[in-house]
Amino acid sequence: MKFIVIGGDAAGMSAASRATRNQPDLEVTVLEMTMDVSYSACGLPYNLAAPDRDIEDLVVRHAQVFRDKQGINLLTGHCVEVTDPDKQTVAGSTVDGKDFEFGYDRLLIATGSTAVKPEIPGVDLPGVFVLKDLSDGRKIKEFLKATTVKKAVIIGMGYIALEMCESLVRLNIDVDMVKPNPVFLPWLEPTMAAVVKDGLESKGVGVYAGHRVERIETISGGLQVVSSDLTLQGDMVIVGIGVSPSSQVAESAGLEMSVAKSIAVNRGLRTSDKNIYAAGDCADAYHVVTDDKTWIPLALRANRSGWAAADNVIGKNVTLDGVAGTSVFRVFDFEVARTGLNLAEAQSAGFDAVENTIQSSSRAHSYSSSSPHPIWVNLIGDKKSGRLLGAQMIGKEGAAHRINAPAVALHNRMTVAAYSQTDLAYAPPFGPTWDPTLTAANQLLNKL
Repeated sequence: MKFIVIGGDAAGMSAASRATRNQPDLEVTVLEMTMDVSYSACGLPYNLAAPDRDIEDLVVRHAQVFRDKQGINLLTGHCVEVTDPDKQTVAGSTVDGKDFEFGYDRLLIATGSTAVKPEIPGVDLPGVFVLKDLSDGRKIKEFLKATTVKKAVIIGMGYIALEMCESLVRLNIDVDMVKPNPVFLPWLEPTMAAVVKDGLESKGVGVYAGHRVERIETISGGLQVVSSDLTLQGDMVIVGIGVSPSSQVAESAGLEMSVAKSIAVNRGLRTSDKNIYAAGDCADAYHVVTDDKTWIPLALRANRSGWAAADNVIGKNVTLDGVAGTSVFRVFDFEVARTGLNLAEAQSAGFDAVENTIQSSSRAHSYSSSSPHPIWVNLIGDKKSGRLLGAQMIGKEGAAHRINAPAVALHNRMTVAAYSQTDLAYAPPFGPTWDPTLTAANQLLNKL
């Protein structure tokens, strides 16, 4: 059987590796449009903050390893342009202009996501960058090495934008951030968002929310980002306004599309065509809280869905539960974490939702080796069913791993009452007797 995979990053290479491992006689070909495969895109901001680190350190496994040790026909520089479900073929061209065509018995589309670029004048000027893949990281690293950058402007305030802000500041670069939405982090509970914003400003970062960028211009010695009532100047500009599914190959093939133009798949990652699967950031998923279709690009989901698609290709019957949107990022001193729905999302989904936010300590006060840091926890519950619907937390320590407990609770559809009775670990160096999430749950019970 011929198994073709379009895309050579997390989902694609996970699928190809698993398929060849479990069925060695399977004929597996991976078509990757770039020259890079299997790298840690999430590590890009942290690599850029370290000038002496090679960007290639982010590569998890080199292409030749897949070819030599796993027998995968991995073809880099191969851009798939046409998928024909009737003929069961894919066709395109290589980086050197040669045409190719492959037939398949089963096809996996694992084309990932693409950085969103605003349609404004100047977005393609020299010194303006996006950060999504390894090639973007190379360009930024080369620019920082070749250019004296004293000031940078970041358009956007999402995960990548905030991580890049920290990385640039650590390189002694002044940073201004700007975006059209007047709310700093609209998905985060307002009290907690204000703490993060204050933390940014304490590091000298200019935070300008509520300014729609109209254009980017070249000026003497640099660039300027212009809105109707604000002009910010810098030596470089980074656009970090999010990503969108790379689903054009699927759409042109007539496959069913879903949320945010992602590829619609069932719980077994099969598309509307019985011979075609989709996995990773290009595909949709089911939300574990609402059971509705959603699109949340996450690294773990990409790897897991690649595995599941490969298992189904070789005849197993594997389904995925869904996603809770569990994520965490660091912005200077703070860990910012979330899982499930926030209050507005829960109410929009039809739940009779209420929330409770507490401030607690990251460690027991009896632990004398260092002072405990404050930690904020927000929990969302449904008054009708009593279910836990979501959690958010921030803190200088203790938030990144603590979010995993509510995430597991969401996957198991636990009530707030049930969660409040969970036996969470306690030791003074790691938390107070009552874990902050338990304190938040006990207080939320009074509102349900």
